[in-house]
Amino acid sequence: MPKIPVLEMFGPTIQGEGAVIGKKTMFVRTSGCDYRCSWCDSSFTWDGSAKDDIRLLEPEEIIAELDALAPQRYQHVTISGGNPALIKNIGPLVEALNERNIQTALETQGSKFQSWMTQIDDLTISPKPPSSGMKPNLPILDDVISQCVEESLSLKVVVFDDDDYQFAKDIHARYPSIPFYVQVGNPYLDDRVSNHTEKLLEKYEALIDKVMNDTLNDIYVLPQLHTLLWSNKKGV
Repeated sequence: MPKIPVLEMFGPTIQGEGAVIGKKTMFVRTSGCDYRCSWCDSSFTWDGSAKDDIRLLEPEEIIAELDALAPQRYQHVTISGGNPALIKNIGPLVEALNERNIQTALETQGSKFQSWMTQIDDLTISPKPPSSGMKPNLPILDDVISQCVEESLSLKVVVFDDDDYQFAKDIHARYPSIPFYVQVGNPYLDDRVSNHTEKLLEKYEALIDKVMNDTLNDIYVLPQLHTLLWSNKKGV
């Protein structure tokens, strides 16, 4: 059975982002990413600092560990990263979870398509804005989106500044029929920052004000919920 590079598993907790914000879920975090976002809050998935923590696990081993962490206390699993869409071998895990009537969620930047993504119940594609230092390949993004299941798909853009906001408007205009979320960015990755929650709420309110006074309609404006609750703490 193909193995999956896993960095951590935790939960149950709540999903902090996107269309399933607030959803009770377990997390399976994989290693590896094809981007190097300047504000990445999970850089340990690709910068080599956690390479000794990577475990190559079969799907049934992953499910057994989830069961041990939360016996009969979960019905939803979020596959996270990094960029899990780089990993071809995730398909059997998704199938095994589906067979147990366990829903799945995935977030990816839309740089790579895998056929198993059509089996994901809650699929978020999150093109990275200018502040990330990355430049999405829009023809590839078009191709990835065209192969996804429309009913499970949503788009999300994280906004740190005005350039990001304009990028969000451009993405929404490019795919107007797909449910669209803008989410305030978290620039406070240093745990020594004081009043973290208050600072994030101020930024969230500013983003709400910007959207309310603009023609950017038919969208959802979100905080990064888990950072409001737990700051930058891992494993929650």
